[in-house]
Amino acid sequence: MFLVNRRRFLAMALSFPAVASAAVTAPIVTEPTPTDLVETMLRRAHVPRHSNEVWVLVDDKEASLSVYRGNALVERFAPVSLGRAGAKTQRVRGDNVTPMGEFHINRFNYESQWRTFIGIDYPTPVHARMALEKGIYSQTDYDDYFDYYRRYGHPPQNTALGGAIGIHGLGSADPDIHGRYHWTQGCVAVTNEQIDRLVALVGVGTRVVIR
Repeated sequence: MFLVNRRRFLAMALSFPAVASAAVTAPIVTEPTPTDLVETMLRRAHVPRHSNEVWVLVDDKEASLSVYRGNALVERFAPVSLGRAGAKTQRVRGDNVTPMGEFHINRFNYESQWRTFIGIDYPTPVHARMALEKGIYSQTDYDDYFDYYRRYGHPPQNTALGGAIGIHGLGSADPDIHGRYHWTQGCVAVTNEQIDRLVALVGVGTRVVIR
């Protein structure tokens, strides 16, 4: 498990822009624009942690899922389907958005209606921090998020940010719709054959980048 405590996260967090200084004759206060921490993280998320790392890259623009070992491409699936409302750095419960960011696989469900479900650790501490900055989380929500994470070793799934995000197959879904549209509620969908292949390549702890 990738247990993250709030103190460690805050120590590593990027700094936020300061409020603009006031003019001499007519004081003007400009509210700071929260930094998109996920966007900042994604600038380097495509760099392998080591030369032999097996990791997954989901590319929204290309509608593709690629498995790498280091910088070497092992497998590429396209097209894949994402959330009906697209992919964004900030997701909230029920908006049908696929969350962008850097995640890790933390569970497998081989009895899913989608053939196999590969769960990822969304929402991450970075998503929680952004939610606090944007007012989606209150300070209490934010504190509760970390309390839950410390207690159970994985993020809560029933907050305003939603949960149950992962990569899955089609099950009995229509392959034709899958090939033409983004149709999920926020997950990444591949064909049944592709999910079988992916399961053989990855495991708990595998890094997944969605950008």
